[in-house]
Amino acid sequence: MTIPSTSYQRQLSMAADFIREHDDFLVVSHLNPDGDAASSTLAVGWMLERLNKTFIMINEGPVPPKFDCLWGHGRIVDNSEAKPERTFRHIISVDCADFARIGDVSQLFAEDAVLLNIDHHPTNDGFGSVQLIKPDAAATAEILYDLAVSLGMKWDEALCRCIYTGMLTDTGGFRYSNTTPNVMRIAAEMIQHGVKGHELAERLLENLTLAQVILLRKALESLAFANDRQIAWISVTRDDMTEARATKEDSEGLVNYPRNIEGVEVGILFREANEHTVKVSLRSASRVDVSAIAQVFGGGGHVRASGCTVEGTIEQVVERVVKEVGQVLG
Repeated sequence: MTIPSTSYQRQLSMAADFIREHDDFLVVSHLNPDGDAASSTLAVGWMLERLNKTFIMINEGPVPPKFDCLWGHGRIVDNSEAKPERTFRHIISVDCADFARIGDVSQLFAEDAVLLNIDHHPTNDGFGSVQLIKPDAAATAEILYDLAVSLGMKWDEALCRCIYTGMLTDTGGFRYSNTTPNVMRIAAEMIQHGVKGHELAERLLENLTLAQVILLRKALESLAFANDRQIAWISVTRDDMTEARATKEDSEGLVNYPRNIEGVEVGILFREANEHTVKVSLRSASRVDVSAIAQVFGGGGHVRASGCTVEGTIEQVVERVVKEVGQVLG
């Protein structure tokens, strides 16, 4: 990753100036937004509104309905339904590790567009005109806390809920190794400003749809191991998705089941996207950097949680990815 030579405080100052000096923003995040992507988009939108800026939020893929408890949820437009008659010069990208993750929304960027890249992925390649990148942040929402302070925002429960949600989801309910003292300090402050953390945890992490339960049952039937059970994986086919009446969102979190098995170092979910493409999610228990593995296949992410999209049948992709993980484990 290429990180600007300026300090994080300098990056914050430049990001705040970018927002103050421009108007008419397009706010975007990554394909198929998760909790951090959705809540970070909304946190930026909330701040822009308080600064009396004009803006629109467009994303490649719908925001999962469970995030309708957040301010502005219904204002994020799915790109498939967006009908803008012009392009945009001022772009704010949140939680995108690379430009390609923005998807076809990038076609709405003007040729002379300037872009503020706000992200926490170690694999971020530093795209954009201005970067606010903090690889040791647990979530992009954690960075947005600092940006809100730099912009002089007054804390409001709606903004606090967005920031709390991004950290909650990207730390697995404050359970993963990225749950730092700073994360807990910010979370405590958000609760002091009215956020009901227990309600968000129940809604976003614990509640299951019937489709999720059916899909989990099907996925666990495919459970397989390699390398003396240091690698465990499950697979979900398109037929499984259809029979369970499941959405992409319903497959979120399935990868944790193989990873959580005692003795497993790397857990993997293979989800068939179409006849020739497979979505791969990788999770590491402790000693394997799965972002390096994901990068081999054109993906990226974090040391403990990464993903990639691989061409081939599900059988072919399983063989290739498991072989690569096995070589890393030795």
